[in-house]
Amino acid sequence: MDPRVARTRASLRHALLELARERPLDEITVGDIAGRARVNRSSFYQHYADKETLLADALEDALHDVSTQLPEVSAAAGTPSMPVELLTYLEHIASHAALYRRVLGDHGSTVVTARLRNRIELIVIDAVGTTRPAALVDLPVDVFASGIAGSALGVITAWVARDPLPPPVVAADWLWKVLLGIGAWREPDGTS
Repeated sequence: MDPRVARTRASLRHALLELARERPLDEITVGDIAGRARVNRSSFYQHYADKETLLADALEDALHDVSTQLPEVSAAAGTPSMPVELLTYLEHIASHAALYRRVLGDHGSTVVTARLRNRIELIVIDAVGTTRPAALVDLPVDVFASGIAGSALGVITAWVARDPLPPPVVAADWLWKVLLGIGAWREPDGTS
């Protein structure tokens, strides 16, 4: 990608996220975004069809930045510890909680939600490869990844809907427990 294009897109994504901290997304215009990014409106439309596509890119980009640092998961290693990158991502969400609350809520953006879900699925596929718990070996990787992505977005959506918003470290603990299924289907004696 041409470095100028990459810089302009990054500037537009950053401008939208900054503005979204200051006021509701519905009140932000393309002109506001272009002005904050120090580009003209025509430059905005050269890169993005609308605010929703820009928002999807901005939020997906934040998830991508964290996902490139995630370690590969190995079933042989036992129960993996929570990656610090998960907490970093949830801290990003907390700093933009109102935006995520709106996007992931009942009347949110299907485009943004679908893009985030797809990105999480790709992260899971990259992280686990063909390695899954023995009980799930016959489960196709894409089905496994879809289940994890749905669970992750479900926990994140429930977390950002809370008022007051619990700290990211609490949400990370909730999410990690759900993803690992700690004690979810077994009695203390190991029976189901």
